[in-house]
Amino acid sequence: MHTVYLALGTNLGNRRAIMREAIDQIGKKIGTVLRQSSFYETEPWGFESPNRFLNACVCVSTPLAPRQLLETSQAIEREMGRTKKTVNAQYTDRIIDVDILLYDKLSTHEPDLIIPHPLMLEREFVMTPLKEIWEE
Repeated sequence: MHTVYLALGTNLGNRRAIMREAIDQIGKKIGTVLRQSSFYETEPWGFESPNRFLNACVCVSTPLAPRQLLETSQAIEREMGRTKKTVNAQYTDRIIDVDILLYDKLSTHEPDLIIPHPLMLEREFVMTPLKEIWEE
């Protein structure tokens, strides 16, 4: 089993219900949710929007390999109604976003899979909930 940390965000619809549904789907399709942060309301990062985000992090025990984890997390996003991450190379509003932050002590750099997440240290909306649950 592997220990992974995921960041979640939503700024559309019933954000609390969407966040709970995403965490439920992670538990069903990725693995056991060991710890969950509080929900944090934040301003959009990297683009303008009138819609504030709800962000959280979860720690999950999973049997999935990194590539399987990426594919499964993206499938959860699509099943919940997520479309493109960007439009014209700009971030956009989203129903749900699930990002892989950490996977054990693994470091990987592939075109579509970089672990640890390359921007997490720049994002307070990621680091605040991550620090709440991170045991390292």
